[in-house]
Amino acid sequence: MNKKLVGYAALFVGIALLPALGAYPVFVMKVLCYALFACAFNLLVGFTGLLSFGHAAFLGTAAYVCGHALKVWGLPTPVGLLLGTGGAAVVGLAFGLLAIRRSGIYFSMITLALAQMLYFFFLQAPFTGGEDGLQSVPRGSFLGLSLDNDLVLFYVVLGIFIAAFWLIYRIVHSPFGQVLTSIRENEARATSLGYDTAQFKLLAFVLSAALAGLAGATKTLVLGFATLTDAIWTTSGLVILMTLVGGMGTLVGPMAGALVIIALENKIGDLGNLLADLTGVAWFQGLGESVSLVTGLIFIVCVLAFRRGLVGEAMALLEKRRTPASS
Repeated sequence: MNKKLVGYAALFVGIALLPALGAYPVFVMKVLCYALFACAFNLLVGFTGLLSFGHAAFLGTAAYVCGHALKVWGLPTPVGLLLGTGGAAVVGLAFGLLAIRRSGIYFSMITLALAQMLYFFFLQAPFTGGEDGLQSVPRGSFLGLSLDNDLVLFYVVLGIFIAAFWLIYRIVHSPFGQVLTSIRENEARATSLGYDTAQFKLLAFVLSAALAGLAGATKTLVLGFATLTDAIWTTSGLVILMTLVGGMGTLVGPMAGALVIIALENKIGDLGNLLADLTGVAWFQGLGESVSLVTGLIFIVCVLAFRRGLVGEAMALLEKRRTPASS
């Protein structure tokens, strides 16, 4: 059996055991949602070479569609998740048809502009709740099991993440994925080989948008609300940060990046208080209000010292140690 698959299986078993080890299920579910978001973004930027500045649009679209379907229409939870994912895919198709015509920074800026247009639509649309957001979204049930139980919902969310991760793994290691990699490395050469690169990039964009939408719909189910924060441009920057910190172009890297960034956002206040107690420096107590500053510093350190991200550098180090032994 493939050693990587065994490693992935061991990783998911370890995640499944986290609640039994005392981890807070809602926090782990939040990390899984953002990890899926980062993995979806990585499929586009890490394996296709397309840098989108508007991926929050897909997260926010699915969050609102899923929340509205569950709260207002009263649809079953699986149907709400599918509608959210489908809504994000449709928006991704519309964005892709407009943005794929350009490349480089022009592609990135078009995605940002389109995402901001959608953000202002969500701000004024009556069904989103405006600045108050869509609150009190019911979790419902899944296969007859009530999702009001955090532990039950945790394993449902973990199952969704594993299924999405398996899909991304299959895409990357398929002939389609190899074409995407060739487009990333040298699009002109892929075109000369007879591939319609525009169609491949569009399909990759829609797949990435749909998976990002699945993350947004699942996040609404976990937290019980959808707000403008899901669709704002800073969330697009956040997923870029997660992917770069973890390791762009690796399957596990975005998961590690999501864990680091979300853990910092939630636990940095506790860390600051601990450092203040240990060092006697009162300044550390203000770290909880300086999350952006700390994450920015981490980004700078990663860019300067870990160009391939945490997982990418670890894989490179292991490969470097293995090479002399084999020779």
